[in-house]
Formats: sequence, structure tokens, C-alpha cells
Amino acid sequence: MWDERYSAEGYLFGTEPAAFLPREAGVMPQGARVLCLADGEGRNSVWLAGRGHRVTAMEQSPVALEKARALAEARGVTVDFRQSGIEGWDWSQPFDVVVGIFIQFAPPPLRARIHQGIAQAVVPGGLVLLHGYAPRQVGYGTGGPSDPANMYWLEDLRTDFAGWEVLRAGDYDAEISEGRGHSGRSALVDFIARKPEQSA
Repeated sequence: MWDERYSAEGYLFGTEPAAFLPREAGVMPQGARVLCLADGEGRNSVWLAGRGHRVTAMEQSPVALEKARALAEARGVTVDFRQSGIEGWDWSQPFDVVVGIFIQFAPPPLRARIHQGIAQAVVPGGLVLLHGYAPRQVGYGTGGPSDPANMYWLEDLRTDFAGWEVLRAGDYDAEISEGRGHSGRSALVDFIARKPEQSA
């Protein structure tokens, strides 16, 4: 399905990062080791690499990865692109920051496992940055899956990252224009949290 979606000419979600990322990326330490989950055609990972971060981007679709590599080359940046489904990712690899932008193909049981994996991958004092749709997005029809169960509830995110310091938790509507895939009034959720430091 994803190969088919990404095979059309151009970039499905455009070549610029989700607006959430430039707005909130200042919370990241300089030169951070960043993992971008299911990063598609590379718009977010390439932007982060251009800001001096050491970025690994995981994506299942080889079609999307080919476009992502082309975008990185065009922008003159280096990203460690890896072909992998999110279910098969090795979460033992450590990162300072894990970024998930519109990774809402996952029903609740898989989403819980993804969040457990993120919690394992993020080093003590590191960050998770999640940005996606709230359930009412289904009624807007401007992007995202048709099943509201795949969307974010802030209370669930707080539960999945219990004990983390929540730096931002927002649920709001905004107009977005991100290629053919995301365009129009959208119900959005932002969640940024810091993993506790290890006990002395």
C-alpha cells in the first residue's frame, strides 16, 4: 500500500517538515542522535540533519526511501536511512531523541508496543516528540486513517510515558498544507516528554 502511495510523481507530503518540528525542535540538544520513525520520503529527517543532528530514519517502503535519499542529496545532508517496518525495529539502539510524525497506521495494541520501544530507545534525560491526529480528525477528512482508534488521546500518551516530564501536551485545530497527503483544517496533537535521569 505504501509503495503505491509513494510511487506517484512528487512528494506525497511535500519536502518541508511538519510545522510542529521547526516550532518545537529547539528543545533538542545540539548534535543529538535522533531517530525518525516511519519517516516516509524524508522531509522531517532531512530537515533535522540540516540542523546538525545525527539522524537515523527508519522507513518500510523502498519507494519512499529512494525519494528520501534523493531529497537528502539535493539538500546536501547525510541521513542514515534504514529500511525497516516499525514492528521489526531494534529498539536496543540508543538515541537522544525519538521523533514520530503522523505515525498513525498503528492500532492501539501496536501503538502501545511502539511506545514501549521508544521508552527503551531513549537514553535517560532524552526526549520523545510525537505529532499526529486527534480522533475528531476522521470527521475533517483532510488526512490520516479512517479509524479514530489509531489517533492520539493525550491521556493515553501521558499513561504510556508515565513518570516522564511532559514538556508539551497540546490538542488543537490548525490549517496545514503538507503536499497532497495532508491539507486543510486538521485536528492535531503534540506531545513532548523527557525521560527521567537514572537514579544516582
